[in-house]
Amino acid sequence: MTDVQTVSAPHSAPGVLSRIFRTEQAGDGHEQVVLCHDRESGLKAIIAIHSTALGPALGGTRFFDYASEEEALDDALRLSRGMSYKNALAGLDLGGGKAVIIGDPNKVKNEAMLRAYGRFVQSLRGRYITACDVGTYVQDMDVIARETEFVTGRSPEHGGAGDSSILTAFGVFQGMRASAQARWGQPTLRGKRVGVAGVGKVGHYLVGHLVADGATVVVTDPFEAAVNRVRAAHPDVEVVADTAALLQANLDVYAPCALGGALDDHTVGALGAAGTSVVCGAANNQLAHPGVEKDLADRGILYAPDYLVNSGGVIQVADEIDGFNFERAKNKATKIFDTTLEIFTRAVSDGVPPAVAADRLAEKRMREISALRTILLPGARKG
Repeated sequence: MTDVQTVSAPHSAPGVLSRIFRTEQAGDGHEQVVLCHDRESGLKAIIAIHSTALGPALGGTRFFDYASEEEALDDALRLSRGMSYKNALAGLDLGGGKAVIIGDPNKVKNEAMLRAYGRFVQSLRGRYITACDVGTYVQDMDVIARETEFVTGRSPEHGGAGDSSILTAFGVFQGMRASAQARWGQPTLRGKRVGVAGVGKVGHYLVGHLVADGATVVVTDPFEAAVNRVRAAHPDVEVVADTAALLQANLDVYAPCALGGALDDHTVGALGAAGTSVVCGAANNQLAHPGVEKDLADRGILYAPDYLVNSGGVIQVADEIDGFNFERAKNKATKIFDTTLEIFTRAVSDGVPPAVAADRLAEKRMREISALRTILLPGARKG
């Protein structure tokens, strides 16, 4: 059952609360949802804890200019659930959570707001550990850490792991190599045409791995600065105007690396018509609605589940909790290759799409480890 904690909530809280309870009644309940509002700094945030079956909930803080608080809540609930599954498949002893801060980070983000947010994180006393996400950066985590100990993804100068995008991209590349192994018999993208939609924090690192591996790379991004950075580093990369043009660029592999919902009915139809064989990218929550995973499989498109292949970043920030070691974290992220192949094998043997096979494996681990709570330890209470 979901516990809804309202802390200095905005006036529209009743509508947001009703949305939470509808989600609970639909069977996708979260353990805790915290609505946060600090009038002095202007902070409006939502912290969603989906599961602590494996341990404290770890997930990033997204700072985004949502059209409404309900839209922000939808994102927090979806993303936090995804983090539970991501952390489970990554073999981490961590549950799933996510936070969203409402507003345009380029206009309203400031020290006071971030520190106010840090105080709300601290109030949860370790049930939620935050990190970077869209709209937040290493420097922001350093500021948040001035008010809470439950934060990762800090700068190396402050004892942190630094930019988690590095291992996120590395992990996606490992998933893509596994996809190539499953589809073409070799764990390489050499000679393949790969389209990357979004070359921001993660996408531009992924492009570097692909170019080094011998792939032909096509990119698109609405932000000219992001495209220019890729062009400067990799002059041979082809640039197209938008995602629609990318989908028609005769791709072998499509890599959505921007915001969620990238795989909808129209996109899947376009990929099928263009003969694309593999979808593997860094974006969270790529499937726009249930059933898209089956549509991909029916069209012969191999889909590498997003929360599996993009878990390199959470592996990196989780390693920071006990004292960061980059090589140790990278070795863990390398195993994404093996887990992706395992998911593909399970999908074939069970006769289900890879996304379903991934869900089942993650749920199995959460269920089995959660059951250990029935074992009484000396001096501890049951439960």
